[in-house]
Amino acid sequence: MKKSIFSIAILSLFMTSCVNDSVDFNENKDAAYNVPAETLLANSQKELTKQLSSPNVNEGAIFRYFPQYLAATQYTTESRYRISSRSIADRHWRIMYATVLGGLESAKNIIQETTAADTKASVEQRNKLAIIDVLQVYTYQVLVDSFGDVPYTESLDPKTNVLPKYDDAATIYSKLIVRLDAAIANFDTANKSFPSGDIIYNGDVAKWKLFANSLKVKIGVNLIESNPTLAKSTIESAYNSGVILTNANNATFEYAVSAPNYNPIYENLVASNRNDFVIAATIVDKMNFLKDPRRTRYFTALEDTSYLGGVYGTTNNYNNFSHVNPILTVPEFPSQLLEATEVNFYLAEAAAKGISVGNNTEYYYNKAITASFESWGIANQAAGYLANPDVSFATAAGATAEEKIATQEWIAFYNRGFEAWTMYRRLNSPVLVAPAKAYSEAEGEVPKRLTYPINEQTVNGKNYKDAVLAIGGDKLKNRIFWDKN
Repeated sequence: MKKSIFSIAILSLFMTSCVNDSVDFNENKDAAYNVPAETLLANSQKELTKQLSSPNVNEGAIFRYFPQYLAATQYTTESRYRISSRSIADRHWRIMYATVLGGLESAKNIIQETTAADTKASVEQRNKLAIIDVLQVYTYQVLVDSFGDVPYTESLDPKTNVLPKYDDAATIYSKLIVRLDAAIANFDTANKSFPSGDIIYNGDVAKWKLFANSLKVKIGVNLIESNPTLAKSTIESAYNSGVILTNANNATFEYAVSAPNYNPIYENLVASNRNDFVIAATIVDKMNFLKDPRRTRYFTALEDTSYLGGVYGTTNNYNNFSHVNPILTVPEFPSQLLEATEVNFYLAEAAAKGISVGNNTEYYYNKAITASFESWGIANQAAGYLANPDVSFATAAGATAEEKIATQEWIAFYNRGFEAWTMYRRLNSPVLVAPAKAYSEAEGEVPKRLTYPINEQTVNGKNYKDAVLAIGGDKLKNRIFWDKN
């Protein structure tokens, strides 16, 4: 019987400590057979979203620490930038490659092996493959933005490339744009795709096309400083084809009210009965200064109705500070992969650089903030906030348009830690300071990348060493190629 899933084989590629010449070495005899593509798609979406949104210290909590949204109550190691103690980079790498990309690749293989009964089925099949390709592009971008150079061309063929080479990060970005263009061209919005398994858009091809174009904008914005010509063409073509501008088109992953499919924030803060975090003073103080109404949605208030954050990078008494608001900790609270707030901020950044996106910087700045307020259920308070002289684009503090945008983008990304960290690296704003007791491997800086997994050093040693040489050292302070500030 032919095996339909090889994600476990990909897992072995990145975790096995030896290589065997046997032709069936990468065959997992205990793996599931004939797994439907829809099941693989749903699981990949779930694991991708969980990795980017979970506050678990072994998973995505590091992405809430780097932008200084959370402060620790007792276990301060990760907030002081030691990511090796819990093998955080290894877990991130393994989930992205083995679970997400591996699952999507298996789903793609199953779809390609299915013979379309008629023209309509053929079109639907093409739509399914385009959706999978777009999600793979999203995942590869996360990997590049996490590590820099990573395996790409040899990453998903363990039978041929047991020890894959690392590709140049800038070259990967260029290839991802080409893949997105191909997927967008293949979308037929007059036809359907997945009848089930697509948790994000329920098979809505028109919305996936908006997602793909918005992802192009996201990639293009990162390229503004390193490759302005490619950034301009990428952003403008994506905008002209249609992007996510309203919350109705957000790429939302909806959770269930019961295990095992409930919100990972609930899982780690409520179901596990843990009090590992308080809100960091870094964001609380800024939002207090701006009198930001989203505080009532983001944080819990103290008895005197004020909001108080703990000191980032130190131990904080849980009972003395504001916590994550219970709005976020209900089992069904959704997660986002791309949303209107995010895309409007990207367009504001693009407009500030003279890229043609239909409106000016202030327009998209206002739209982004308004969309954020709407998504948190306080749309009626957005206009008053924008009228605040410290918020209004015309009068807000900041030597450049990018600095003004960055402050509001950082606040709006409160539940989007990875994107907040990426934005901070791209714009070098707001000012975030490494804690006084940060570990030596941080070299006094907020991390600019994750160091490569320990398993890559021991299993894929030659390719690991070549990658380290290419990026100038496997250090937290080394920048991703697009990080020029």
